[in-house]
Amino acid sequence: MNSSIKTLIMMLISVVTLQSCNQDPTLQSFYVDSELAPGFTSLDVPISLLKIDETLLDEEQQEAYDSVDKLSLVAFVAEDGNAEEMNTEYAKVEAILKNPKYEELMRGGNSTDGKFVIKCIGDGDNVDEFILLGNSIEAGFAVVRVLGDDMNFAKIMKLASVLDEGNIEETQLKQITKFFQ
Repeated sequence: MNSSIKTLIMMLISVVTLQSCNQDPTLQSFYVDSELAPGFTSLDVPISLLKIDETLLDEEQQEAYDSVDKLSLVAFVAEDGNAEEMNTEYAKVEAILKNPKYEELMRGGNSTDGKFVIKCIGDGDNVDEFILLGNSIEAGFAVVRVLGDDMNFAKIMKLASVLDEGNIEETQLKQITKFFQ
């Protein structure tokens, strides 16, 4: 009896060890591998860099703003002669995002202008990461991770309307976009 318990425990330890050594690619490993690779550009932006005038936010927008820590972007820039590499890298991201832990929230676009998908990790009011994957044959593709704590998709979308309404200065956006020039 004693040896069967030891055998069972050893088998359980083996299974746990093998599962913890799972080397499936993750979005984080894709970011790390790509951030300095040729053809890629990357940027981490703390939400405070956007310098949104918080006095203009309603209660839900303020809650959304407070729940976001930073935006992390990695993009592959399309250029003449790198279409095959771009397609390979894009396929890597798509494969990672097929993991069931990423719940699809929205999909849109078209084959002419480009397509996008928004996914998240978490549910309801307890989302820790939103992922936006967008691609265009002419421009390339980008993966934007919105990282935070207890984020809510509906509130985040209301916060996005602040950007649409022009409530942040154009010069602040230029500070971010100058990294891509």
